[in-house]
Order: sequence, then C-alpha cells, then structure tokens
Amino acid sequence: MKVYAKLVLESVRQAISSLGSNKLRSFLSLLGIAIGIFCIIAVLSAVNSLEQSIKGGLGEMGSDVIIVDVMPWGEDPEENFWKYLKRPVPTHRDYEEVKERLGDKAQFALSAFVSGKTIKYKSSSVQGGFTLATTFAYPEVQSMTIEKGRYFTASEYQTGAKKVILGYQIASELFENIDPIGKNVKIFGQRFQVIGVLESEGDNPLNFFNYDEAIWIGWQTAENFINLKENSRNSSAKLLYAKIREGEDIEYFKGELQGTLRQVRRLRPREEDNFAMNELSMLNDVIDNIFKVLYSSGFIIGMFALIVGMISVANIMFVSVKERTNIIGIKKALGAKKGIILFEFLVEAVILCLIGGAIGLVLVFVVLKVVSGLISFDISATPMFILIGVICSIVVGVISGLIPAFQASRMDPVVAMRQ
Repeated sequence: MKVYAKLVLESVRQAISSLGSNKLRSFLSLLGIAIGIFCIIAVLSAVNSLEQSIKGGLGEMGSDVIIVDVMPWGEDPEENFWKYLKRPVPTHRDYEEVKERLGDKAQFALSAFVSGKTIKYKSSSVQGGFTLATTFAYPEVQSMTIEKGRYFTASEYQTGAKKVILGYQIASELFENIDPIGKNVKIFGQRFQVIGVLESEGDNPLNFFNYDEAIWIGWQTAENFINLKENSRNSSAKLLYAKIREGEDIEYFKGELQGTLRQVRRLRPREEDNFAMNELSMLNDVIDNIFKVLYSSGFIIGMFALIVGMISVANIMFVSVKERTNIIGIKKALGAKKGIILFEFLVEAVILCLIGGAIGLVLVFVVLKVVSGLISFDISATPMFILIGVICSIVVGVISGLIPAFQASRMDPVVAMRQ
C-alpha cells in the first residue's frame, strides 16, 4: 500500500513537472479538458436550473388538482387547434353542477382571466395587469398567500361587493411606499376598495400564473363588469379546478368527474368529450421529455470538447514517456513490475485531467454567477453535476493515458536504458 501511495505522490510531481516543462503545450492540453468539463457542467446546470424554475412555477398547482380546460396539456396544441377552439369553455353552470354532485369528494373552484386591464389610484395608474375572477374556494385549490390584509368575506362574495386583492407588483407600482389596504382604486370605471395584497412570487418569468400582476375580484363581482356568460370567450382562460379530498382515489374520481361533466353537457354515449381533464403530472411528463433531449445535447457537446482534450493529454503522456525512457529502463532493471509502471503513468494522466477539470469547474462557478446576476432566476451547479465533472476528468485521464502507460510498461529495460 505504501508503494502505491509513493507512486501517487511521484505521479503528482511528474504531472506538475510535465506542465512546467512546456507551458504552451500544457496550456492547450488543459484548455481542452477545461472547456469540455465547462461545457458539460455549465450546460447541465443551466438546463437543470431552468427545469426547476419551470416546475417551481407549476408548483402552485398541487399534484392532487385536476384542471378542466378545452385543451389537453400533454398534446401539441397545433395538432387539433381548430377542434379545441370549438369546444365550450368551462362555465359557472359546470362548476355548480359538479360541486353539487361531487362536492363531498373534492373542493371545486372556477376562474377566469381577462388581460390588459388598467387600474388607477388618484393620479397614478398601472397598465398590463390581468383581472382574476374566481369563485370563493379558489385559495383552497391554488397556493395563494395574502401578505397584507385579508380575503373576501362570504357576504362580500355573495353580494358582489366592490372589493379587490392586488398582486404584489401591481400594488408596489401603484402605491409605492403607501399602505394600499383600505384605499380606493378605480377599475372598470368604478371604485373598488383594496382589502389585500398577495405575497410576491419573485422574478421568475416561468410561473404558470404570475399572480404578481393580478387584480383579483370575486366571480359575483366580476359578472357585473365582465361578460362571463356560457358562450363568452372574451377572457384569456376559463378553468375549472377540482382538488381531491384526502383519502379519495384520484383515478376513480377522474372517472366520476368525466361522467358528471358529460351528463351536465348532455353528451350522447358515442360523442367524444368536449373538455379535457389535466393534471400537473401531464405537464411534468412533457417537460421531462424536453429536458431529456437538452441534457443529452449538453452532454454530447461537452464530450466532443473532452475528446479534443483527451488527444492533447495523450500527446503530453507520449512525450513524457519518451523523455523518461531511460528512467523507466532503470526502474524496470531494479525490479519494477509492469503494473507499477502502468499505474504510475495512468495516475499522472488522471492528475493532469483533474487539474484541467478543476479549471473548468472554476470557470463554471464564475460564469454561472455572472449569468445569474443578469437573468431572473438562479443558475447553480449542484453537487451531483460537480461529481459528474470529477468522474469525467478521471475517465478521460484513464483513457488518454492508457496507451502511453501500456507502452511504457512493455519497454525492455536494457533497450530503454541505452536510449
């Protein structure tokens, strides 16, 4: 064991010596390894961070929530766009019927989104927000946190009171340093009292719904100002939510919900559904398939760079073997076995690649830090990706050093000492 420990130390010394003997050659060789590791880790880290950011944005919908829409989320929308366009959007009647029949098995809610609205407070105004109209139980099926103020009371909801809850960004731009709670704003040309402000969702542009820009009012209130009738398509989205109660089987419930909606919409037995039941898992499956391709592409790009680096390291090792031929001959004459010589040169090649890999990892951290400061979500290298970089460096070192090390181990000691 001591022999191998000494060999490792000697190999480290020889690797450093090889680097110093020809700085330009060493720089170019390590540059190939560094770029290869950088490409692999940086691309994988960027793709992973993007994936987590997207899934984090989708995380506001629970895995136990079914969302009824006109279009299935797991299908390319361009394939049957016109077919889905003709489907009726979820309506308040759909909501009332499924709530009455299946309310003991799930919590239901209905939402409508109307984009491009302007909200005013005195001389200030904010454009580009969207009106979110929901039924009373909406916070129970979506992750909604009110940072300031409160939610609508049952009485305010039923009577269509002019109360509003603002998204964090809307409130910040409209009121700046003023406390918005209790203030009157103008929406649809009418005065609404601000009763709450939602918690900020941050700068993630990939949220499924960016509630920071929401102007949230109750469904009963919205019906006085927005056409939410059954055949209305003026809203950007109308969605029906069903959050399964604890203990219920989601697959069995989906069958019940499907049957109930078919009855409500009076579909004949042979008619296909004119609605789609979507789950978060459907989007996750689509996202996973997309990111599998991106992960593979990033890895392949990095491997091409590593192959270039591998050839460069192999060249260094061939030169190193040639320069130390006499020393190899002396070692073998003194009793060094083939395995010892082979191990020595393999370790030296691995050390060279690990140095290149370390440079690549430093580049990854620097570049990702800079990029994270320029975009709206963090990109970071996980310990798993760092481990992949280290393993790739070791594998490349073994492969690039194998032939030179094998060549050195097979040298005839007499011939080697004469050279």
